[in-house]
Amino acid sequence: MRRKRCGSLGTVPKILIILGTVLIVAYLFCLPRDLFKGTSYSTVVTDSAGELLGARIAADGQWRFPEGEAVPEKYATALIQFEDKYFRWHPGVNPVSLLRALWGNIRAGHITSGGSTLTMQVIRMSRRKERTLWQKGIEAILATRLELRCSKDEILGLYAAHAPFGGNVVGLEAAAWRYFGRPAGELSWGEAATLAVLPNAPASIHPGRARGELLAKRNRLLEGLLRHGEIDSLTYGLACEEPLPEAPHPLPRHAVHLVDHYHQTAPGVRTRTTVRLPLQEQVEEITDRWNREFTAIGAADLAAVVLDVRSGNVLAWCGNANPDWQRPGSQVDIVRAPRSTGSILKPFLYCAMLQEGEILPHTLLPDIPVNMGGFSPQNFDRQFSGAVPASEALARSLNVPAVHMLRKYGVPTFHHLLRSCGLSTLKRSASDYGLSLILGGAEGTLQEITSAYASMAKTYLSGDSTAFPLHDRMALWYTFDALKEVNRPDEIDVHLITSVKKVAWKTGTSYGFRDAWAVGVTPDYAVGVWVGNAQGQGVPGLTGARTAGPVLFDLFNLLPARQDKEAYAENGWFLPPVYGEYLQAEVCPESGFLRGVFCDRADTLMLPRKAIRSETCPYHRHIRGRNVFLLPPAMEWYYRQQHPEYTPLTEMDAVLEQPMEFIYPESGSTIHIPRQLNGSLSGIVFQLAHRLPKTTVFWHLDDQYLGETKFIHQMTLLPPEGAHTVTVVDESGNTVSVRFEIRY
Repeated sequence: MRRKRCGSLGTVPKILIILGTVLIVAYLFCLPRDLFKGTSYSTVVTDSAGELLGARIAADGQWRFPEGEAVPEKYATALIQFEDKYFRWHPGVNPVSLLRALWGNIRAGHITSGGSTLTMQVIRMSRRKERTLWQKGIEAILATRLELRCSKDEILGLYAAHAPFGGNVVGLEAAAWRYFGRPAGELSWGEAATLAVLPNAPASIHPGRARGELLAKRNRLLEGLLRHGEIDSLTYGLACEEPLPEAPHPLPRHAVHLVDHYHQTAPGVRTRTTVRLPLQEQVEEITDRWNREFTAIGAADLAAVVLDVRSGNVLAWCGNANPDWQRPGSQVDIVRAPRSTGSILKPFLYCAMLQEGEILPHTLLPDIPVNMGGFSPQNFDRQFSGAVPASEALARSLNVPAVHMLRKYGVPTFHHLLRSCGLSTLKRSASDYGLSLILGGAEGTLQEITSAYASMAKTYLSGDSTAFPLHDRMALWYTFDALKEVNRPDEIDVHLITSVKKVAWKTGTSYGFRDAWAVGVTPDYAVGVWVGNAQGQGVPGLTGARTAGPVLFDLFNLLPARQDKEAYAENGWFLPPVYGEYLQAEVCPESGFLRGVFCDRADTLMLPRKAIRSETCPYHRHIRGRNVFLLPPAMEWYYRQQHPEYTPLTEMDAVLEQPMEFIYPESGSTIHIPRQLNGSLSGIVFQLAHRLPKTTVFWHLDDQYLGETKFIHQMTLLPPEGAHTVTVVDESGNTVSVRFEIRY
C-alpha cells in the first residue's frame, strides 16, 4: 500500500478551497461599478456658490437631481432615526432587525415590515427587482459589499439622491425644492422630518394624498428625535406646528438660456457656473424692466452679459429678457446668437493701428464723401466734417473715417486680428466682407465681443503681451481714453464730476435698425447689451445710444467696486503706462501727425512704441515765406464750415497749390445707378471743391462739354454704362479729372 506524500491535500479540501476562492472572487466583483448606470438625471445648473439657477427634468420625466454634496445633517439625523437607527454601526445588514421583521410578519400573517437597512434600500433602488425573500437575500449580500466600498456618508448620499418622494420627484434635493422651495441644506427640522418619512410609502402617502397620515408620521418621528436627544422641546414644539407643504413649488428660473445651453451640451449633469446669483437677479430685474419699455416701441428682445475683467468669468447672463413671455424669439439666447455688429468693432481697428504706428491718437482722418469700388459709406447723421481726429472719429463713431482707416490697415489683416481676438463667427473670407467689415458687414455674438473688450482691459492690467493680439499699453490706454469720451445717456460729464464711474464704452447700430449694441469696460468689469428683435425685424429709430446705452449704464451702476488694487488701475479707472512702456515724440497739434519741418507748434505726447513709423505732418506747407496749415481742397471744403479758425489761402497763394479736387466720386470708383420706383434712372451728383469758390469751372464728360459752375461746383450727370472720365478746367487753366465706371 502506497503512502500519502506528506503535506498533500485530499480531493475534498481542494474542492473546498477552489469553491471558497470562487465565492470570494464572486463576492468581490458582485457589485456593479456604477450602481445606478442607465438612470437619467435632471440637468442642474448652479451659481458660483452652489445656489440653484435652474434645472431641467430628466429624460424619463422625473425630477431627479445628480448626487450632490454631503447630505444635510438634519435630514441625515431624521432619516436614520426613522429608517435605520443602527445605520452607523451595522455592516450593511442588521440581523436583529431582520429577525424582528420576520417574527412580526409571521405573527401578523402578512408582511408588515421588511427589516431592510438603508444600505439594503440603496441596493434595492439600484436593482429594481421584485420584492421576494430570494431578492432580499441578494440585497443583503450586495449591501455588505457596498459597505466595504463606500463610507456611511457616501451610502447616505446614494440613498438621498435616489429615494422616491412621491409623484415624479426623486431624490432629496429635488424634493426640497419641489415641496419647500429651498435647498435641502436650509430645511427646518419639521421639513427634514417630512422628507425623511416620505420614501417609506411615497405612492400612498405624500403632500397631495393622505395628509393626515403623513402629518402623524412626521410628528412621531419628531417625538423620537426629542426622546433620543437630537432636538430640544422648544424645537420639537415649533417643528410640530409647521404646516405640510401644499402644491409643488416651481424651481428657480434664473439665467434661463444659460441653463438651456447646459441642458443641451451637458444633459443630466450638475454644472457649477461662475455666475453670481445676487447679481444675476439684479441684472434680470433691470433687463426685464427695460424690455417692457422697449417692447412698446417694437423691440421685443433684450440681452445682456456681465464679465469679470481679471478672470474673464461670466458673472451674469441674460440671454433674453422676460423669457417666460409667450412671444416669438423669446427662447433665443441672443448672447450666443450671431448678429450684425454695426460699429461695435471700431475700437479694435483704432487700437490696432495705434499699436502698429499707422496712426497717432489724434491723426486727422478724411471725412468726405467717398466711393470705394461701389461702396459709399455714410455717417449716421449724413454729414461730413472734412477732417476729424482719429480719437474723435472713434468717440463719435463716424463711418467714413473708419472706412479710410480700414482701407489703410487692410481688410485681410483686420479680419485676421478679429479672429485672433476670439470672434469665431467670421467664417467667410476677408474679400467677402470687404470694407463693410468695419460697419456691420460681419456678424458677432454678444458673448465674444464683450469678452474681447474684457481681454483688452485684462491685457492692459496684466501687461501680458502674449495673451491677446492688442497688447501695447499705450495704444490700449488711448483707446480707453477715447471711448471714455463717448456721450453718455445720463449726460454726465465725467470731467466735471470726478466721483462718477468712468466707463470706456461703444455703441453700434446695424443696417435697417435691426441690432442695437452697447459694450463697455472698466478695470473691473465688461458689460455687453443688445436690443432688437430676435427674428430680425427692424425698428425705426432703434439705435445703440438710445436703447442699449441706458441699459448698459444701469448695469454698471449696480456693480460693486473691487477692493483689490492693480498696478495700472486706481479709483476704478486705468492709470497711464509708466516710463519705458512708451516713447515720447513731438506731434503737430493741428494735424495729429508727427511734427514736420513746417509745423510751427508741437505737443509732446506719450505714444506707442511703433509710433516712430508714423508719417510726419503732410498738411503744413511753406508758401511764400511762411508756414501754413493747408488741407486738400475736398477736405478743406467741409472742414472750414465747422472750423472758423481755419485760414484758407489767399487768391495769390492758391495759384501756387492744386486749387481744386473732386469730392465725389473718387477716381477709380464703380457707381451703381438704381432705378426709382417708377422705373426711371436718377443722375449722379458730381461735386468739386475749389479753394476759390467764385472761380468759374468748366465741365466735360469724356470729350463732350457739359457746362460751367460758380460758387457751388456740382453737376448732375447720367452717363451711359461703361468707363468714363469727367474733366474740369477752371478759368486759370487748372485741370483735374476723375475716372469711373457706370453700372446699371
